[in-house]
Amino acid sequence: MSIGWIIFIIGALGWHIGMYGMFQKARIAPWKALIPFYNTWCMVEKMQLKRVWFFLQFIPIAGVFITIWITIKFVEHFGRFGILHHAAAVFFPFIYFPYLGFSKNEKYAGKLVMDNYKKSTAREWVDAAVFAIVAATLIRTFFFEAYTIPTGSMEKTLLVNDFLFVSKFNYGPRLPNTPISFPFVHNVLPVTGSKSYSEAIKIPYTRWFAKPVKRNDVVVFNFPVNDTLINDDAQYYGSRITYYQAMRDEGRETIWNKFGNVITTRPVDKRDNFIKRCVAIAGDEIKVVNGRVYTNGTAQPLFPHSERYYILNHPANTFVDAEAVKNMGFYVRESQNDIMQFPGKTTILVNVTNKEKETIKLPQGYSLSDFIVDYNDPYYRSQELFPYYDTIHHWTVDNYGPLVVPAKGMTIELTPDNLIRYQRCIETYEGNKFENKNGQYYINDQPAKNYTFKMNYYWMMGDNRHNSLDSRYWGFVPEDHVVGQASFIWFSWEGGPRWKRFFNAIK
Repeated sequence: MSIGWIIFIIGALGWHIGMYGMFQKARIAPWKALIPFYNTWCMVEKMQLKRVWFFLQFIPIAGVFITIWITIKFVEHFGRFGILHHAAAVFFPFIYFPYLGFSKNEKYAGKLVMDNYKKSTAREWVDAAVFAIVAATLIRTFFFEAYTIPTGSMEKTLLVNDFLFVSKFNYGPRLPNTPISFPFVHNVLPVTGSKSYSEAIKIPYTRWFAKPVKRNDVVVFNFPVNDTLINDDAQYYGSRITYYQAMRDEGRETIWNKFGNVITTRPVDKRDNFIKRCVAIAGDEIKVVNGRVYTNGTAQPLFPHSERYYILNHPANTFVDAEAVKNMGFYVRESQNDIMQFPGKTTILVNVTNKEKETIKLPQGYSLSDFIVDYNDPYYRSQELFPYYDTIHHWTVDNYGPLVVPAKGMTIELTPDNLIRYQRCIETYEGNKFENKNGQYYINDQPAKNYTFKMNYYWMMGDNRHNSLDSRYWGFVPEDHVVGQASFIWFSWEGGPRWKRFFNAIK
């Protein structure tokens, strides 16, 4: 079990045990303290706060601060108004709450003590708000961060509008490169769309208690090629079509003439957050053969909820639409392009998980191998797939590689073939000056025939293999871009709560 999970379990147990005792003292049925969200509902009712505060907890990211504020208010109803008590409630609730709940010296005073408290309402709000902001920022930076799934690239392991907690401790908390930043936002301010941070102070890459990413972890990371982006209002570019892809398609001069006023750069910690599965770690050889991922020559496991397109051969003279496919046992959504017409009257493409493939209802007279057939994308994209200029191997998304993932301390020979793959690592990610003078390579103005990597790198791919903008398109993820490991889903929404996904661990 990872240290992040151990810390979370200890914290959650201590929090709920303490709340059990505090509820008992407050004359609330103590078992209610053990039910997530219902416990804060009971606190709001007991303290006679407006019920809107309970519902504000469900606002992504900001809701965490509301929950902290509610618990601080509950502590104040025990007559504890001092800053040290508030600090203990935020940073050490697994110790402080059991003390309040079970110490004979602590009692629930309720509304009476609040009415007799001298601090003005304005001062109370300011103190609580400042404390919640500081506490939540520290928690978000060093321990856990909320994250929302924006796209279908990880389906059906993770669904659009799954709300996750990302553990910073699994790989070690990373100090922010840009510590001067507006709280609660990532890289742009709401409404104005301007930068939310200042680069007046920069901290070099530093990670405490560093641990490497493990193969098959689900990882949140800063998008590596988001260092430069076309920040257009329509968001047609941004992270969807990268600045570098746009230059390959249209040429540098054309792009700068069209978008020069909205092209911007970002430091590592302010690049957009992506979430993918790490399929190869530093030092691995990665390749994809007919859609199956191999590392170091070994086929990687097929995860039950990972999906890819298959050819669905349905009986002649029958009409198959999304509803018919659902009746066969598939969970498909046209909005996510899970079903597409394929050339030919009796053939369509369906985006199917491995679990669904094993449990589908076959038409009479069909075997599984006849009914659902592997589909391998045949299209070679020399300027779309990393390393872009490889015109010899003709890699596709389903037949890709082999390619070695760089490892810290690994040395490569500086050849034209290697530079196609690794020059961005040498120059951009590891901050070296690289020059080619008449076939002689120079690194930091010194002649060089070899290069030794300073960092570990990783290869990330989405579980929705045919609908994922991942390492096949933009290459390696350096270790300094790693944010944390996706731990569990705490909320999920699609026209209403998806209750079965609440508090599911991410595998």
